[in-house]
Amino acid sequence: MKLRTRTRSPRRGARVGIAAATALATVAALAACGVGGTGGASADADTLTVVVEGGGKAELQPIADLYKEETGTAVTLVELPYAGLYDRISAELGSGSPTFDVAALDAIWLSAFADGVAPLDDLYTDEVKEDLFGGLVAEAQVNGAYVGMPVWTNSEILFYRTDLFEDPANQADFEAKYGYPLAPPTDWEQYRDVAEFFTRDTDGDGQVDLYGTDVKGAVETEWLATVSQAGEEHMVLDAESGEVTIADEDHKAALDFYTSLLPFAPTGAAQLDWAGAQNLFYQGNLAMMRFWGHAYRGTPDDSVVKDSIGVAPMIAGPGGVAGVPGAWYLSVPRAGAKQEQAKDFVQFAYEHNDLSADTSLGLVARKSAFEAKSAEAGYENYPALLDTLNAPQTLPRPATPEWQEIVDSVLTPMLQKAVEPGADNAALLEDAKSQIEAILE
Repeated sequence: MKLRTRTRSPRRGARVGIAAATALATVAALAACGVGGTGGASADADTLTVVVEGGGKAELQPIADLYKEETGTAVTLVELPYAGLYDRISAELGSGSPTFDVAALDAIWLSAFADGVAPLDDLYTDEVKEDLFGGLVAEAQVNGAYVGMPVWTNSEILFYRTDLFEDPANQADFEAKYGYPLAPPTDWEQYRDVAEFFTRDTDGDGQVDLYGTDVKGAVETEWLATVSQAGEEHMVLDAESGEVTIADEDHKAALDFYTSLLPFAPTGAAQLDWAGAQNLFYQGNLAMMRFWGHAYRGTPDDSVVKDSIGVAPMIAGPGGVAGVPGAWYLSVPRAGAKQEQAKDFVQFAYEHNDLSADTSLGLVARKSAFEAKSAEAGYENYPALLDTLNAPQTLPRPATPEWQEIVDSVLTPMLQKAVEPGADNAALLEDAKSQIEAILE
């Protein structure tokens, strides 16, 4: 089934100045692309073609180089923008004559492409599964078969201003007001307290110019993490039973908390997306933001907070710490001419996953690859990612081919309404439930 629309999830980003940050989430893939993207699978037995999203080439290049060195087989990495990659994979798997040997698939595409890719069950040994986060293993299995091997993953974590948190006056004032020491918040209550505390007029002109946090109404993933933090086991819907869960108590609690932060966030939440939030943080307008962990290594050199950024695990709700895993998987087309070679490269990529840690984005998938670097300078985001990705409530998004349609036509519009004054959260969730049930009919 072809998704009707495609919206890039910003699991990675480029090093850009503040002026360019607002465009990051929508154009980073295009900016990273080389020319063309028209290369096909070579008839040469000593060449493999791998199609990847713009930006993904950097993560795979060191692995491809080592593979050629050790096996003699060259790996051609063909970069495409996010939507272009989806369209090419969809068309070629549908035709039964793919011109690529391996494809990098966004996690939310796995269920849509499951029938067109070969099962990789033999690669999922107990040892392999033990070194992968539980959410990634669960996400890789569609209709009883493992259809992809994770090559890198991500999650939102907490970013905060160390200059603000470590200021003695702030520490004294916060403890006097709230009764406990100022520190990176670990749960909903603390997050709301800290957000309230730092929302202020810093220059005395009568206008708030520092906000405790942001509220993103134009993207759905952060609210979905909040749903899992509330304790929900089936975000939005139970893919196995088909039951739509979005109107239950946990979803309501998550939306209530999410919108309770609006007084401590800049106006215009309905239009705020990932890039906009980054821009606000880098300009010094936010004390905290919840954001994809890769961004720690990509702070613009001209940011006023470049040397004052701390990171911590994602916050917890009643159900515990939870993020949404943002993984990409390597899959092999079922009709591919070089399936065994392609599977060999996928296994090689897993075995040498640690090589991706030293790339510009530094995204890996294996626990051991995160752990090996977690104590090194420059990788302070790794412990936060490990804690978040290891959390039992860090659950994958529902495995349904209709997921992107649900996001674009239901979830994002619902959030945009929820962050407006006077919103009735319970009514919005009930309406969303009806819309999703209609999509799934």
